[in-house]
Formats: sequence, C-alpha cells, structure tokens
Amino acid sequence: MAIKSKVARKRRHRRIRTRISGTAERPRLNVFRSLDHIYAQVIDDVAGKTVASASTVDKALRGEVSGKSKKEQATMVGKAIAERAKAAGVSTVLFDRGGYLYHGRIKALADGAREGGLDF
Repeated sequence: MAIKSKVARKRRHRRIRTRISGTAERPRLNVFRSLDHIYAQVIDDVAGKTVASASTVDKALRGEVSGKSKKEQATMVGKAIAERAKAAGVSTVLFDRGGYLYHGRIKALADGAREGGLDF
C-alpha cells in the first residue's frame, strides 16, 4: 500500500511540474514531507539554483521545533523559509506542493510562509 501511494504522489508531482517552473523573478517554493520532518526550498529552475531552504533538521530550527506538534513545526518552517527568501530578495513565489494534498502540514507550511511575508 505504501509503495502505491508513493508512486501516485510522484505521478501527481510530475504532472504539477509540467505546468510550474520557477524563474528568477518568481521562484518555486517546493515542499517535501517525510514521516518525521518537513523540508522547503525556494528554487530558480531557469538557473538551476536553490535560493533559500529551511527544514525541521536545520541547526537553527532544530532546538525550536523539538516538543512541538508536526503542524506547529511546519508553520515554523514556513516562517523561516519566508524570512530566508526575503533576505535573498524574493517576495513572490509559486507554491509547489510536491504532489501532496493541500491539507494538514502542507497547508500549515503555506500559511506560515504567507505570515512571514511571501506572496503566492
């Protein structure tokens, strides 16, 4: 069952990626969710560069997120990615949910990024 759901998510992500591509003016905010952690990257696909990244395994965030629920951790990662993206000169992004449903931790990360000042 787990393998089939992973394959289905990858298929959805491939389908989304055919329509979404990040540029220097509007990079892509990519999200990856594992069972324990959540990762976010702001990517300029034209240049092939990661502009900013944040996750629950970052040294800067690791201490803050311990003991919090996964949704709270996702919100904190969203705020951190927004802060780091703004420091890199990015204010608007395309949201790439990575084939996951826009629900739960993915929605919490997006809301945190919006709170942090990113527009999408």
